[in-house]
Amino acid sequence: MSILQSNNISQAIYQTVTQGFSALMLVFLAVGSAQALEAEKVASGFNIPWGLAYVDDSTMLISQRDGIVKQLNLKTGEHKTIFKPANVWADGQGGLLDIAVSPFADNTLYFTYSKDIEGEGATTLAKATYQNGTLTDWQDVFVSNSRSDTGRHFGSRIAFDNDSLYFSIGDRGVRDNGQDTQTHAGAILRLMPDGSVPSDNPFIADKAVLDEIWSYGHRNPQGLVYDAPTQKLWSIEHGPRGGDELNLIKSGANYGWPITSHGKEYWGPISVGDGKVKEGIEPPVKVYIPSIAPGSLAMYRGSKFPELNGKLLAGALKLTHINVVTVNDAGKAIAEERIMAELGERIRDIEVTPKGDIYFSTDSGNIYRLKHAD
Repeated sequence: MSILQSNNISQAIYQTVTQGFSALMLVFLAVGSAQALEAEKVASGFNIPWGLAYVDDSTMLISQRDGIVKQLNLKTGEHKTIFKPANVWADGQGGLLDIAVSPFADNTLYFTYSKDIEGEGATTLAKATYQNGTLTDWQDVFVSNSRSDTGRHFGSRIAFDNDSLYFSIGDRGVRDNGQDTQTHAGAILRLMPDGSVPSDNPFIADKAVLDEIWSYGHRNPQGLVYDAPTQKLWSIEHGPRGGDELNLIKSGANYGWPITSHGKEYWGPISVGDGKVKEGIEPPVKVYIPSIAPGSLAMYRGSKFPELNGKLLAGALKLTHINVVTVNDAGKAIAEERIMAELGERIRDIEVTPKGDIYFSTDSGNIYRLKHAD
């Protein structure tokens, strides 16, 4: 599917007819610069490949939600189990969640998972060493205060800035957690690489808020990315029935859940919360109605796909596509496009490599590489 949607082309043709030769040149340049994109299947046979971590040109590590880490040969499509951490609470939406290569230490990966604590799950950050095809030295870095027996809304994605890391935790299906700052549920946390609290976190001096919290009022943020060139942290989260949100994350901000929401109750056409906006609550940059059910978020910075450069890419589960959002320097969403819908796949994670390649996983167990059509 071309990233230049058919309705855009129709509008451009109309402008050509009505505005003359200059418009014709604009249409020619737009169509000529946009190439059709397609998905090339790299591998299959995974059990909900929740997270992708690019290691090198021939190796990717994959976290399966059932609690298994797999190693994939990107050239042959062969894959094998290399590690199965203990105490993974694989129930409902919980299990082994995100995986990310550390920018702070060689041969180190971070993971988030729902840790089994006396039959309940708590979203937990862990790290391990990967070397010579082997994963060792698994250790918990931070066990969050989000423990519950519900199998809903764990988050969780990992992102890095220059010296710290962020990871997101869902409200665990308990709405009041979004505004309860004595729990990590419904929040995005910021930690140092060793799991300690950065001295400049926003609530260090506030005993009413846990020190690790960077922002709160979140429902279920399953996409998180830090864009180094702009120094912006972006998140995308599930709303209720309608009302998925793309948010620009700010230090100490309240994102409103469940006080504000753009969604409806599951049991009827009743709005959730007190309203869509409220003083003191950070509004979303973009709202999705109906819900796309976002499962991941990436920022594309690269030359292999110039038409995607500087745009956010979100994997959509319910509406089965990659959602491409153009944002301006002020952090506003100014355009949206939808690609890969023809696959009909629940797109789970999106990984952009240092060389500008784009891989993505689907809940059916496939791994794809994005490419320009021949």
